[in-house]
Parts: sequence; C-alpha cells; structure tokens
Amino acid sequence: MMDPMKPTERPFRVLGVQQIALGGRAKQTLRNFWVDMLGLTPKGSFRSEAENVDEDILELGTGPLAVEFDLMEPIDPERRPKVNEPALNHIGLWIDDLHSAVTWLSEQGVRFTPGGIRTGASGHEICFIHPKGDGAKLLGAEGVLVELVQAPQSVIAAHTEQ
Repeated sequence: MMDPMKPTERPFRVLGVQQIALGGRAKQTLRNFWVDMLGLTPKGSFRSEAENVDEDILELGTGPLAVEFDLMEPIDPERRPKVNEPALNHIGLWIDDLHSAVTWLSEQGVRFTPGGIRTGASGHEICFIHPKGDGAKLLGAEGVLVELVQAPQSVIAAHTEQ
C-alpha cells in the first residue's frame, strides 16, 4: 500500500469528469427535472439486465469536453445492484491510460468492484473503484462509487490543450 508521505509518479492522468450517474425509482421523474427544467440534451439509452439498469443518457455541453448525465432506474427494484440507491449513484472520470491506472492503483491497495475492465454503456472501456475499503488493506473511495473511463484521443487532446 502506498505511504501517503512518499508520493510516487502516477503513470496516468485524470483528465476531467466524464459522467454523473443519477438513480431514481422512475427515470421519467428524473427527466422531468434534468431535461424539461434544466434543458440537458437527450443523447441515447442503455439497458442491461445483468446490471439491473434502464437508463437515459443525457449530455451537458458539446464536443470532447461535454459531460454525460445518466438517469438510471432499476429494471427490478428488489434486485441488486439497486441503481437508485444512493440517488447520486456514481461519478465517471476520464483517464488517459486506463490499464496503467488500474495496475498502479491496484498496486497502491485500491479496491475495485468485480467485473474488471469492460466496455461500458457509451462504448468506452471502464472499471469501477469500490466505494468502501475492506477494512484491512484495501482502499475504497470513501463512500463514492467511482467509474474510471478510458478517454478517447479527442478527449485527451482537448484536455491537453487547456
């Protein structure tokens, strides 16, 4: 596990926020607020029985710096994962080198959720940092589910130019 007093060089960069995922019992109620009241742009949808999620994908902003908002409801409210609990389900972060990030963070003692690196709803490679450590040696994200998302070259370039 990494000693916080001895910083080491990370082989990756966190570029920015890729997404914010919000859950509710009914995504239409979420749409009423985020689309009808605030004007976010509907972009697509995603449904996964395995992940117990039916979601609408919205966008805030344009181009490679746009942020995705996922409005999620559980397909079966009694089954896990319960994508509506908590209401702020997770945040996604653009990572310039996901594989290096997962390797390095694992070496530092960070706990990941089951499933490893896989393709997410938006077609990018993703993985999740567990919201909780295991109490012994693995570090969690202190109560927040964090999705690491491999940034495409256009996002890397846009964040590098800033």
